[in-house]
Amino acid sequence: MLICDDDSMTLRILEFQFKKDGFDILKAVTGKDAQKMLAENKDIDVLVTDVYMPSVNGMELLTYVRKTLHSDMPVVVISRVNVEENIRYARELGANDYLTKPFDLEDVSNRVKLLLTNNENN
Repeated sequence: MLICDDDSMTLRILEFQFKKDGFDILKAVTGKDAQKMLAENKDIDVLVTDVYMPSVNGMELLTYVRKTLHSDMPVVVISRVNVEENIRYARELGANDYLTKPFDLEDVSNRVKLLLTNNENN
């Protein structure tokens, strides 16, 4: 799993939850770092990314996963912005889920597990 967020607290909270769930975690604080990790590591099975980040934002990162890497890995977009236009745009780009901060950690965990299960069955 790759978690990408420029907010260190969000990154730590998500890392804690997903490690508790048994996931191997990679972390990136910029979309550019995440792109590099995704290109170099074919074992990443899910991406959780913030929308607003320096260098490469979450929507650009999502586009990179879908168009450049041609990957169908589950992608969960998280943001402080709960605007229907952003949610719709993320879905159009291929996001599997969109969550707004603050979020319930158990809910995030359950959604990611469900996405991974569905992805394995396809």
